[in-house]
Amino acid sequence: MSQQLDPLSLEVVDLMANLVALFHKEYEEAASARSLTGAQAKVLALLRRGPMPMRQIAQTMSCEPSNITGIVDRLELRGLVARQADPDDRRVKRVAATEAGRVASAELRESLNFARAPLAALEPDEREQLRDLLQRIVEGAQQPR
Repeated sequence: MSQQLDPLSLEVVDLMANLVALFHKEYEEAASARSLTGAQAKVLALLRRGPMPMRQIAQTMSCEPSNITGIVDRLELRGLVARQADPDDRRVKRVAATEAGRVASAELRESLNFARAPLAALEPDEREQLRDLLQRIVEGAQQPR
């Protein structure tokens, strides 16, 4: 039996959906300005964490590994990523951002004006509270149901 959301929760969900839509629109525009697709930009963003197996990239992005292969192929042609053998299992290919890829990802991230002014309008303690609340929501959403 599904539980219905109260009016306030529905309003919060609508606001979050609007926020996500605004973020995605600006992210796609920032990626396009650098001749990247949104998916290519997201792969570069993931690689800020460090080299990653292609299967893990696919799982994180919720897409088929074959799609990641094409995305990585195009990024590799531009010199933004490099494939490397996993030191623990030479059969596994990891993808690492090159210096040019790290620079492109940092420039893209820095160019995003999304929420910069709105967040600056909040006091530091309000931003901390917002961060903590968002973290709780994300953690709650990741819990098995």
